[in-house]
Amino acid sequence: MSGGRHDGGTRSDRRGGRRDRRQKRSRRPLVIAVVAVLLVVGALGAWTVVNDGYLFGIRTPLAAPDYEGTGGEAIVVEVPQGNGYTIGAELAEQDVVASAEAFVRAFNANPDASSIQPGTREMKLRMSAASAVALLAENNVDRAGLTVVEGSTVAQIQQTMIETGWPEADVEAAIADPGALGLPAEAGGKLEGWLAASTYEARPDSTSAADVLKEMVALTVQELSELQVPKERWREVIITASIVEREAPDDYRGEVARVIQNRLDTSEVLGMDAIESYYWGKPAHELTREQLSNTTDVPFNSRRMDGLPPTAIGAPSRASVQAVMDPPAGNWIYYVTVNLETQETKFTASAEEFQIFKAEYQTWAAENGY
Repeated sequence: MSGGRHDGGTRSDRRGGRRDRRQKRSRRPLVIAVVAVLLVVGALGAWTVVNDGYLFGIRTPLAAPDYEGTGGEAIVVEVPQGNGYTIGAELAEQDVVASAEAFVRAFNANPDASSIQPGTREMKLRMSAASAVALLAENNVDRAGLTVVEGSTVAQIQQTMIETGWPEADVEAAIADPGALGLPAEAGGKLEGWLAASTYEARPDSTSAADVLKEMVALTVQELSELQVPKERWREVIITASIVEREAPDDYRGEVARVIQNRLDTSEVLGMDAIESYYWGKPAHELTREQLSNTTDVPFNSRRMDGLPPTAIGAPSRASVQAVMDPPAGNWIYYVTVNLETQETKFTASAEEFQIFKAEYQTWAAENGY
């Protein structure tokens, strides 16, 4: 028996084994690199899908369809109330944008998009989603031209509707039948003051005069309810607020509401020119001494009648209703706007001080050509 050791193979065998191991080690970085590339590509693909087909802000073939530019032919669109997708779906249906998805992406990217209001707009066909959102955010809404201004009388609202295009006969017939307009029993059958000041999206060719007037009455009732005015006070509050609307500078509604209440509480006559102005249909400064006299026997003579006039004297704003419901504390009986430009108004419980304020106004008026 031989005494030599067994080495498990020839020398050439051992060299071949070492080469195989080296080749395996040299292929390992390549495999890792390929796997890494696949992972990166997969991640970028997933990222692109999650980001609506955009990769680092660059549009890819996976992105939702979108037009380029600011569009072509003009088109009138009724923009609905809702979120970006609701609006986008309507615009896509009208071919203003290529897809709702593209619009939603542009909507979410525009910080002004949250201010977009519903309504009739002039847009363009085949606009890019970004340009469509930008145009909508300008809020150039066509509200069809019926605006009731605060303080407007029924006669003024009637005239505005006729000038806007509603047939005169239709407007007159609707106003002559206030019970059919949803006027609440608390109004006592008097429409004055119950036609809410607002802008209405209504057209003479699609909305009847009666329906528009119903909407005005309904808005007044809604506001009274929202402001938690007790039903038994509705008529009183509407009448008082209408006087505040016509008498008070914007920053002094509450104080004027307090003066009215103080005069009513002390059995003082109201003595407010706006009431006579309503009855005679002319500005207060054009009223004659006879029209303002406490001997004139008319139902709207505020220097003779007790309490409030028989109806409101115009459409009060929500702010005036709020002022009547929550006036500031004060014992004032008199007030004078001493500067018509700044609207500075002074209040007092003293007849003597009232005369001082009156003289102050007269001096200002003479110096400023009033």
